[in-house]
Amino acid sequence: MSEKPRWIFIVNPVAGNGFAAGLLPEIKQMIAKYNINADVVQTERSGHAEELSFKYLNLGYKYIIGVGGDGTFNEIARPLIGKTEITAGLIPAGTGNDFIQILGFPNRFTENEWDVFFRCNTISMDAGSCNGRIFVNGMGLGFDAMVAAENYTETGKVKKGGTHKYIWHILKTLLFFKEQKMIISEQGTITETDCFINTVGNGRRFAGDFFLTPSAIANDGLLDICSINRLSLLHRLRLLLKVPKGEHLTDPAVRYFQTKEIELEFSQKVPFHLDGELYYSSHFMVKTIFSALNTIYNPDGKHYFRQ
Repeated sequence: MSEKPRWIFIVNPVAGNGFAAGLLPEIKQMIAKYNINADVVQTERSGHAEELSFKYLNLGYKYIIGVGGDGTFNEIARPLIGKTEITAGLIPAGTGNDFIQILGFPNRFTENEWDVFFRCNTISMDAGSCNGRIFVNGMGLGFDAMVAAENYTETGKVKKGGTHKYIWHILKTLLFFKEQKMIISEQGTITETDCFINTVGNGRRFAGDFFLTPSAIANDGLLDICSINRLSLLHRLRLLLKVPKGEHLTDPAVRYFQTKEIELEFSQKVPFHLDGELYYSSHFMVKTIFSALNTIYNPDGKHYFRQ
């Protein structure tokens, strides 16, 4: 009799302000309940999830599962791009949990979600690449990236303060953000715009409630681009109120399109985020990676796949 395929659960204990660490007993219960041949490890620092994913990939584990948020899954996915014989999965335990929406699961698991998860319905999904770094949900430039930058210290750590502090960063940036000139090169066409927001989506949802790319499909070989030009303060407020329902696309300041590849250029380094993780650059080569990753999903949930 052949050995059962091995699973590894990589838990980021600080995700969700410690929510992920609190899931450890439940994860072990579910491993026993579903008779899974599994191990559980915890990350100890930023970047450790990527190291562990690479380690267990090389040890022959067939199911590599993250327990945390978007950043945790991004790290775990990095060594698995193109390794479609391996199945990745996510137990949502972060704060925003935007990526899990692609897979058709809610922000938190109940007994029903655990049952669906261990049925192991899998699907091949795309990823994105920006300057050689991957993203699975999306990347952002402009307003939302500046909010992220406001939320980090100079040493790259997230500032303490919770939701109220984050809302303050949104309001502050909304009032004082200054658009910058951005050159877009796409399919041989070069355009120049003042960038308020430029979002590249493999998924649809960002920052918990903002459906900036509401038409994105995660296995169509295309990235959805939502580019928003310079706005007055009043226009910013009106438009952002529409984004949670994806109703902003009819606004004349919004350009929405799909592409396999796009190049963006600024005159100086600006902040940008990939799945919520902050970086800086002035030049961006962005492309889709078709069928990059094999993932567990919920075929009966509201997923973002074409079947």
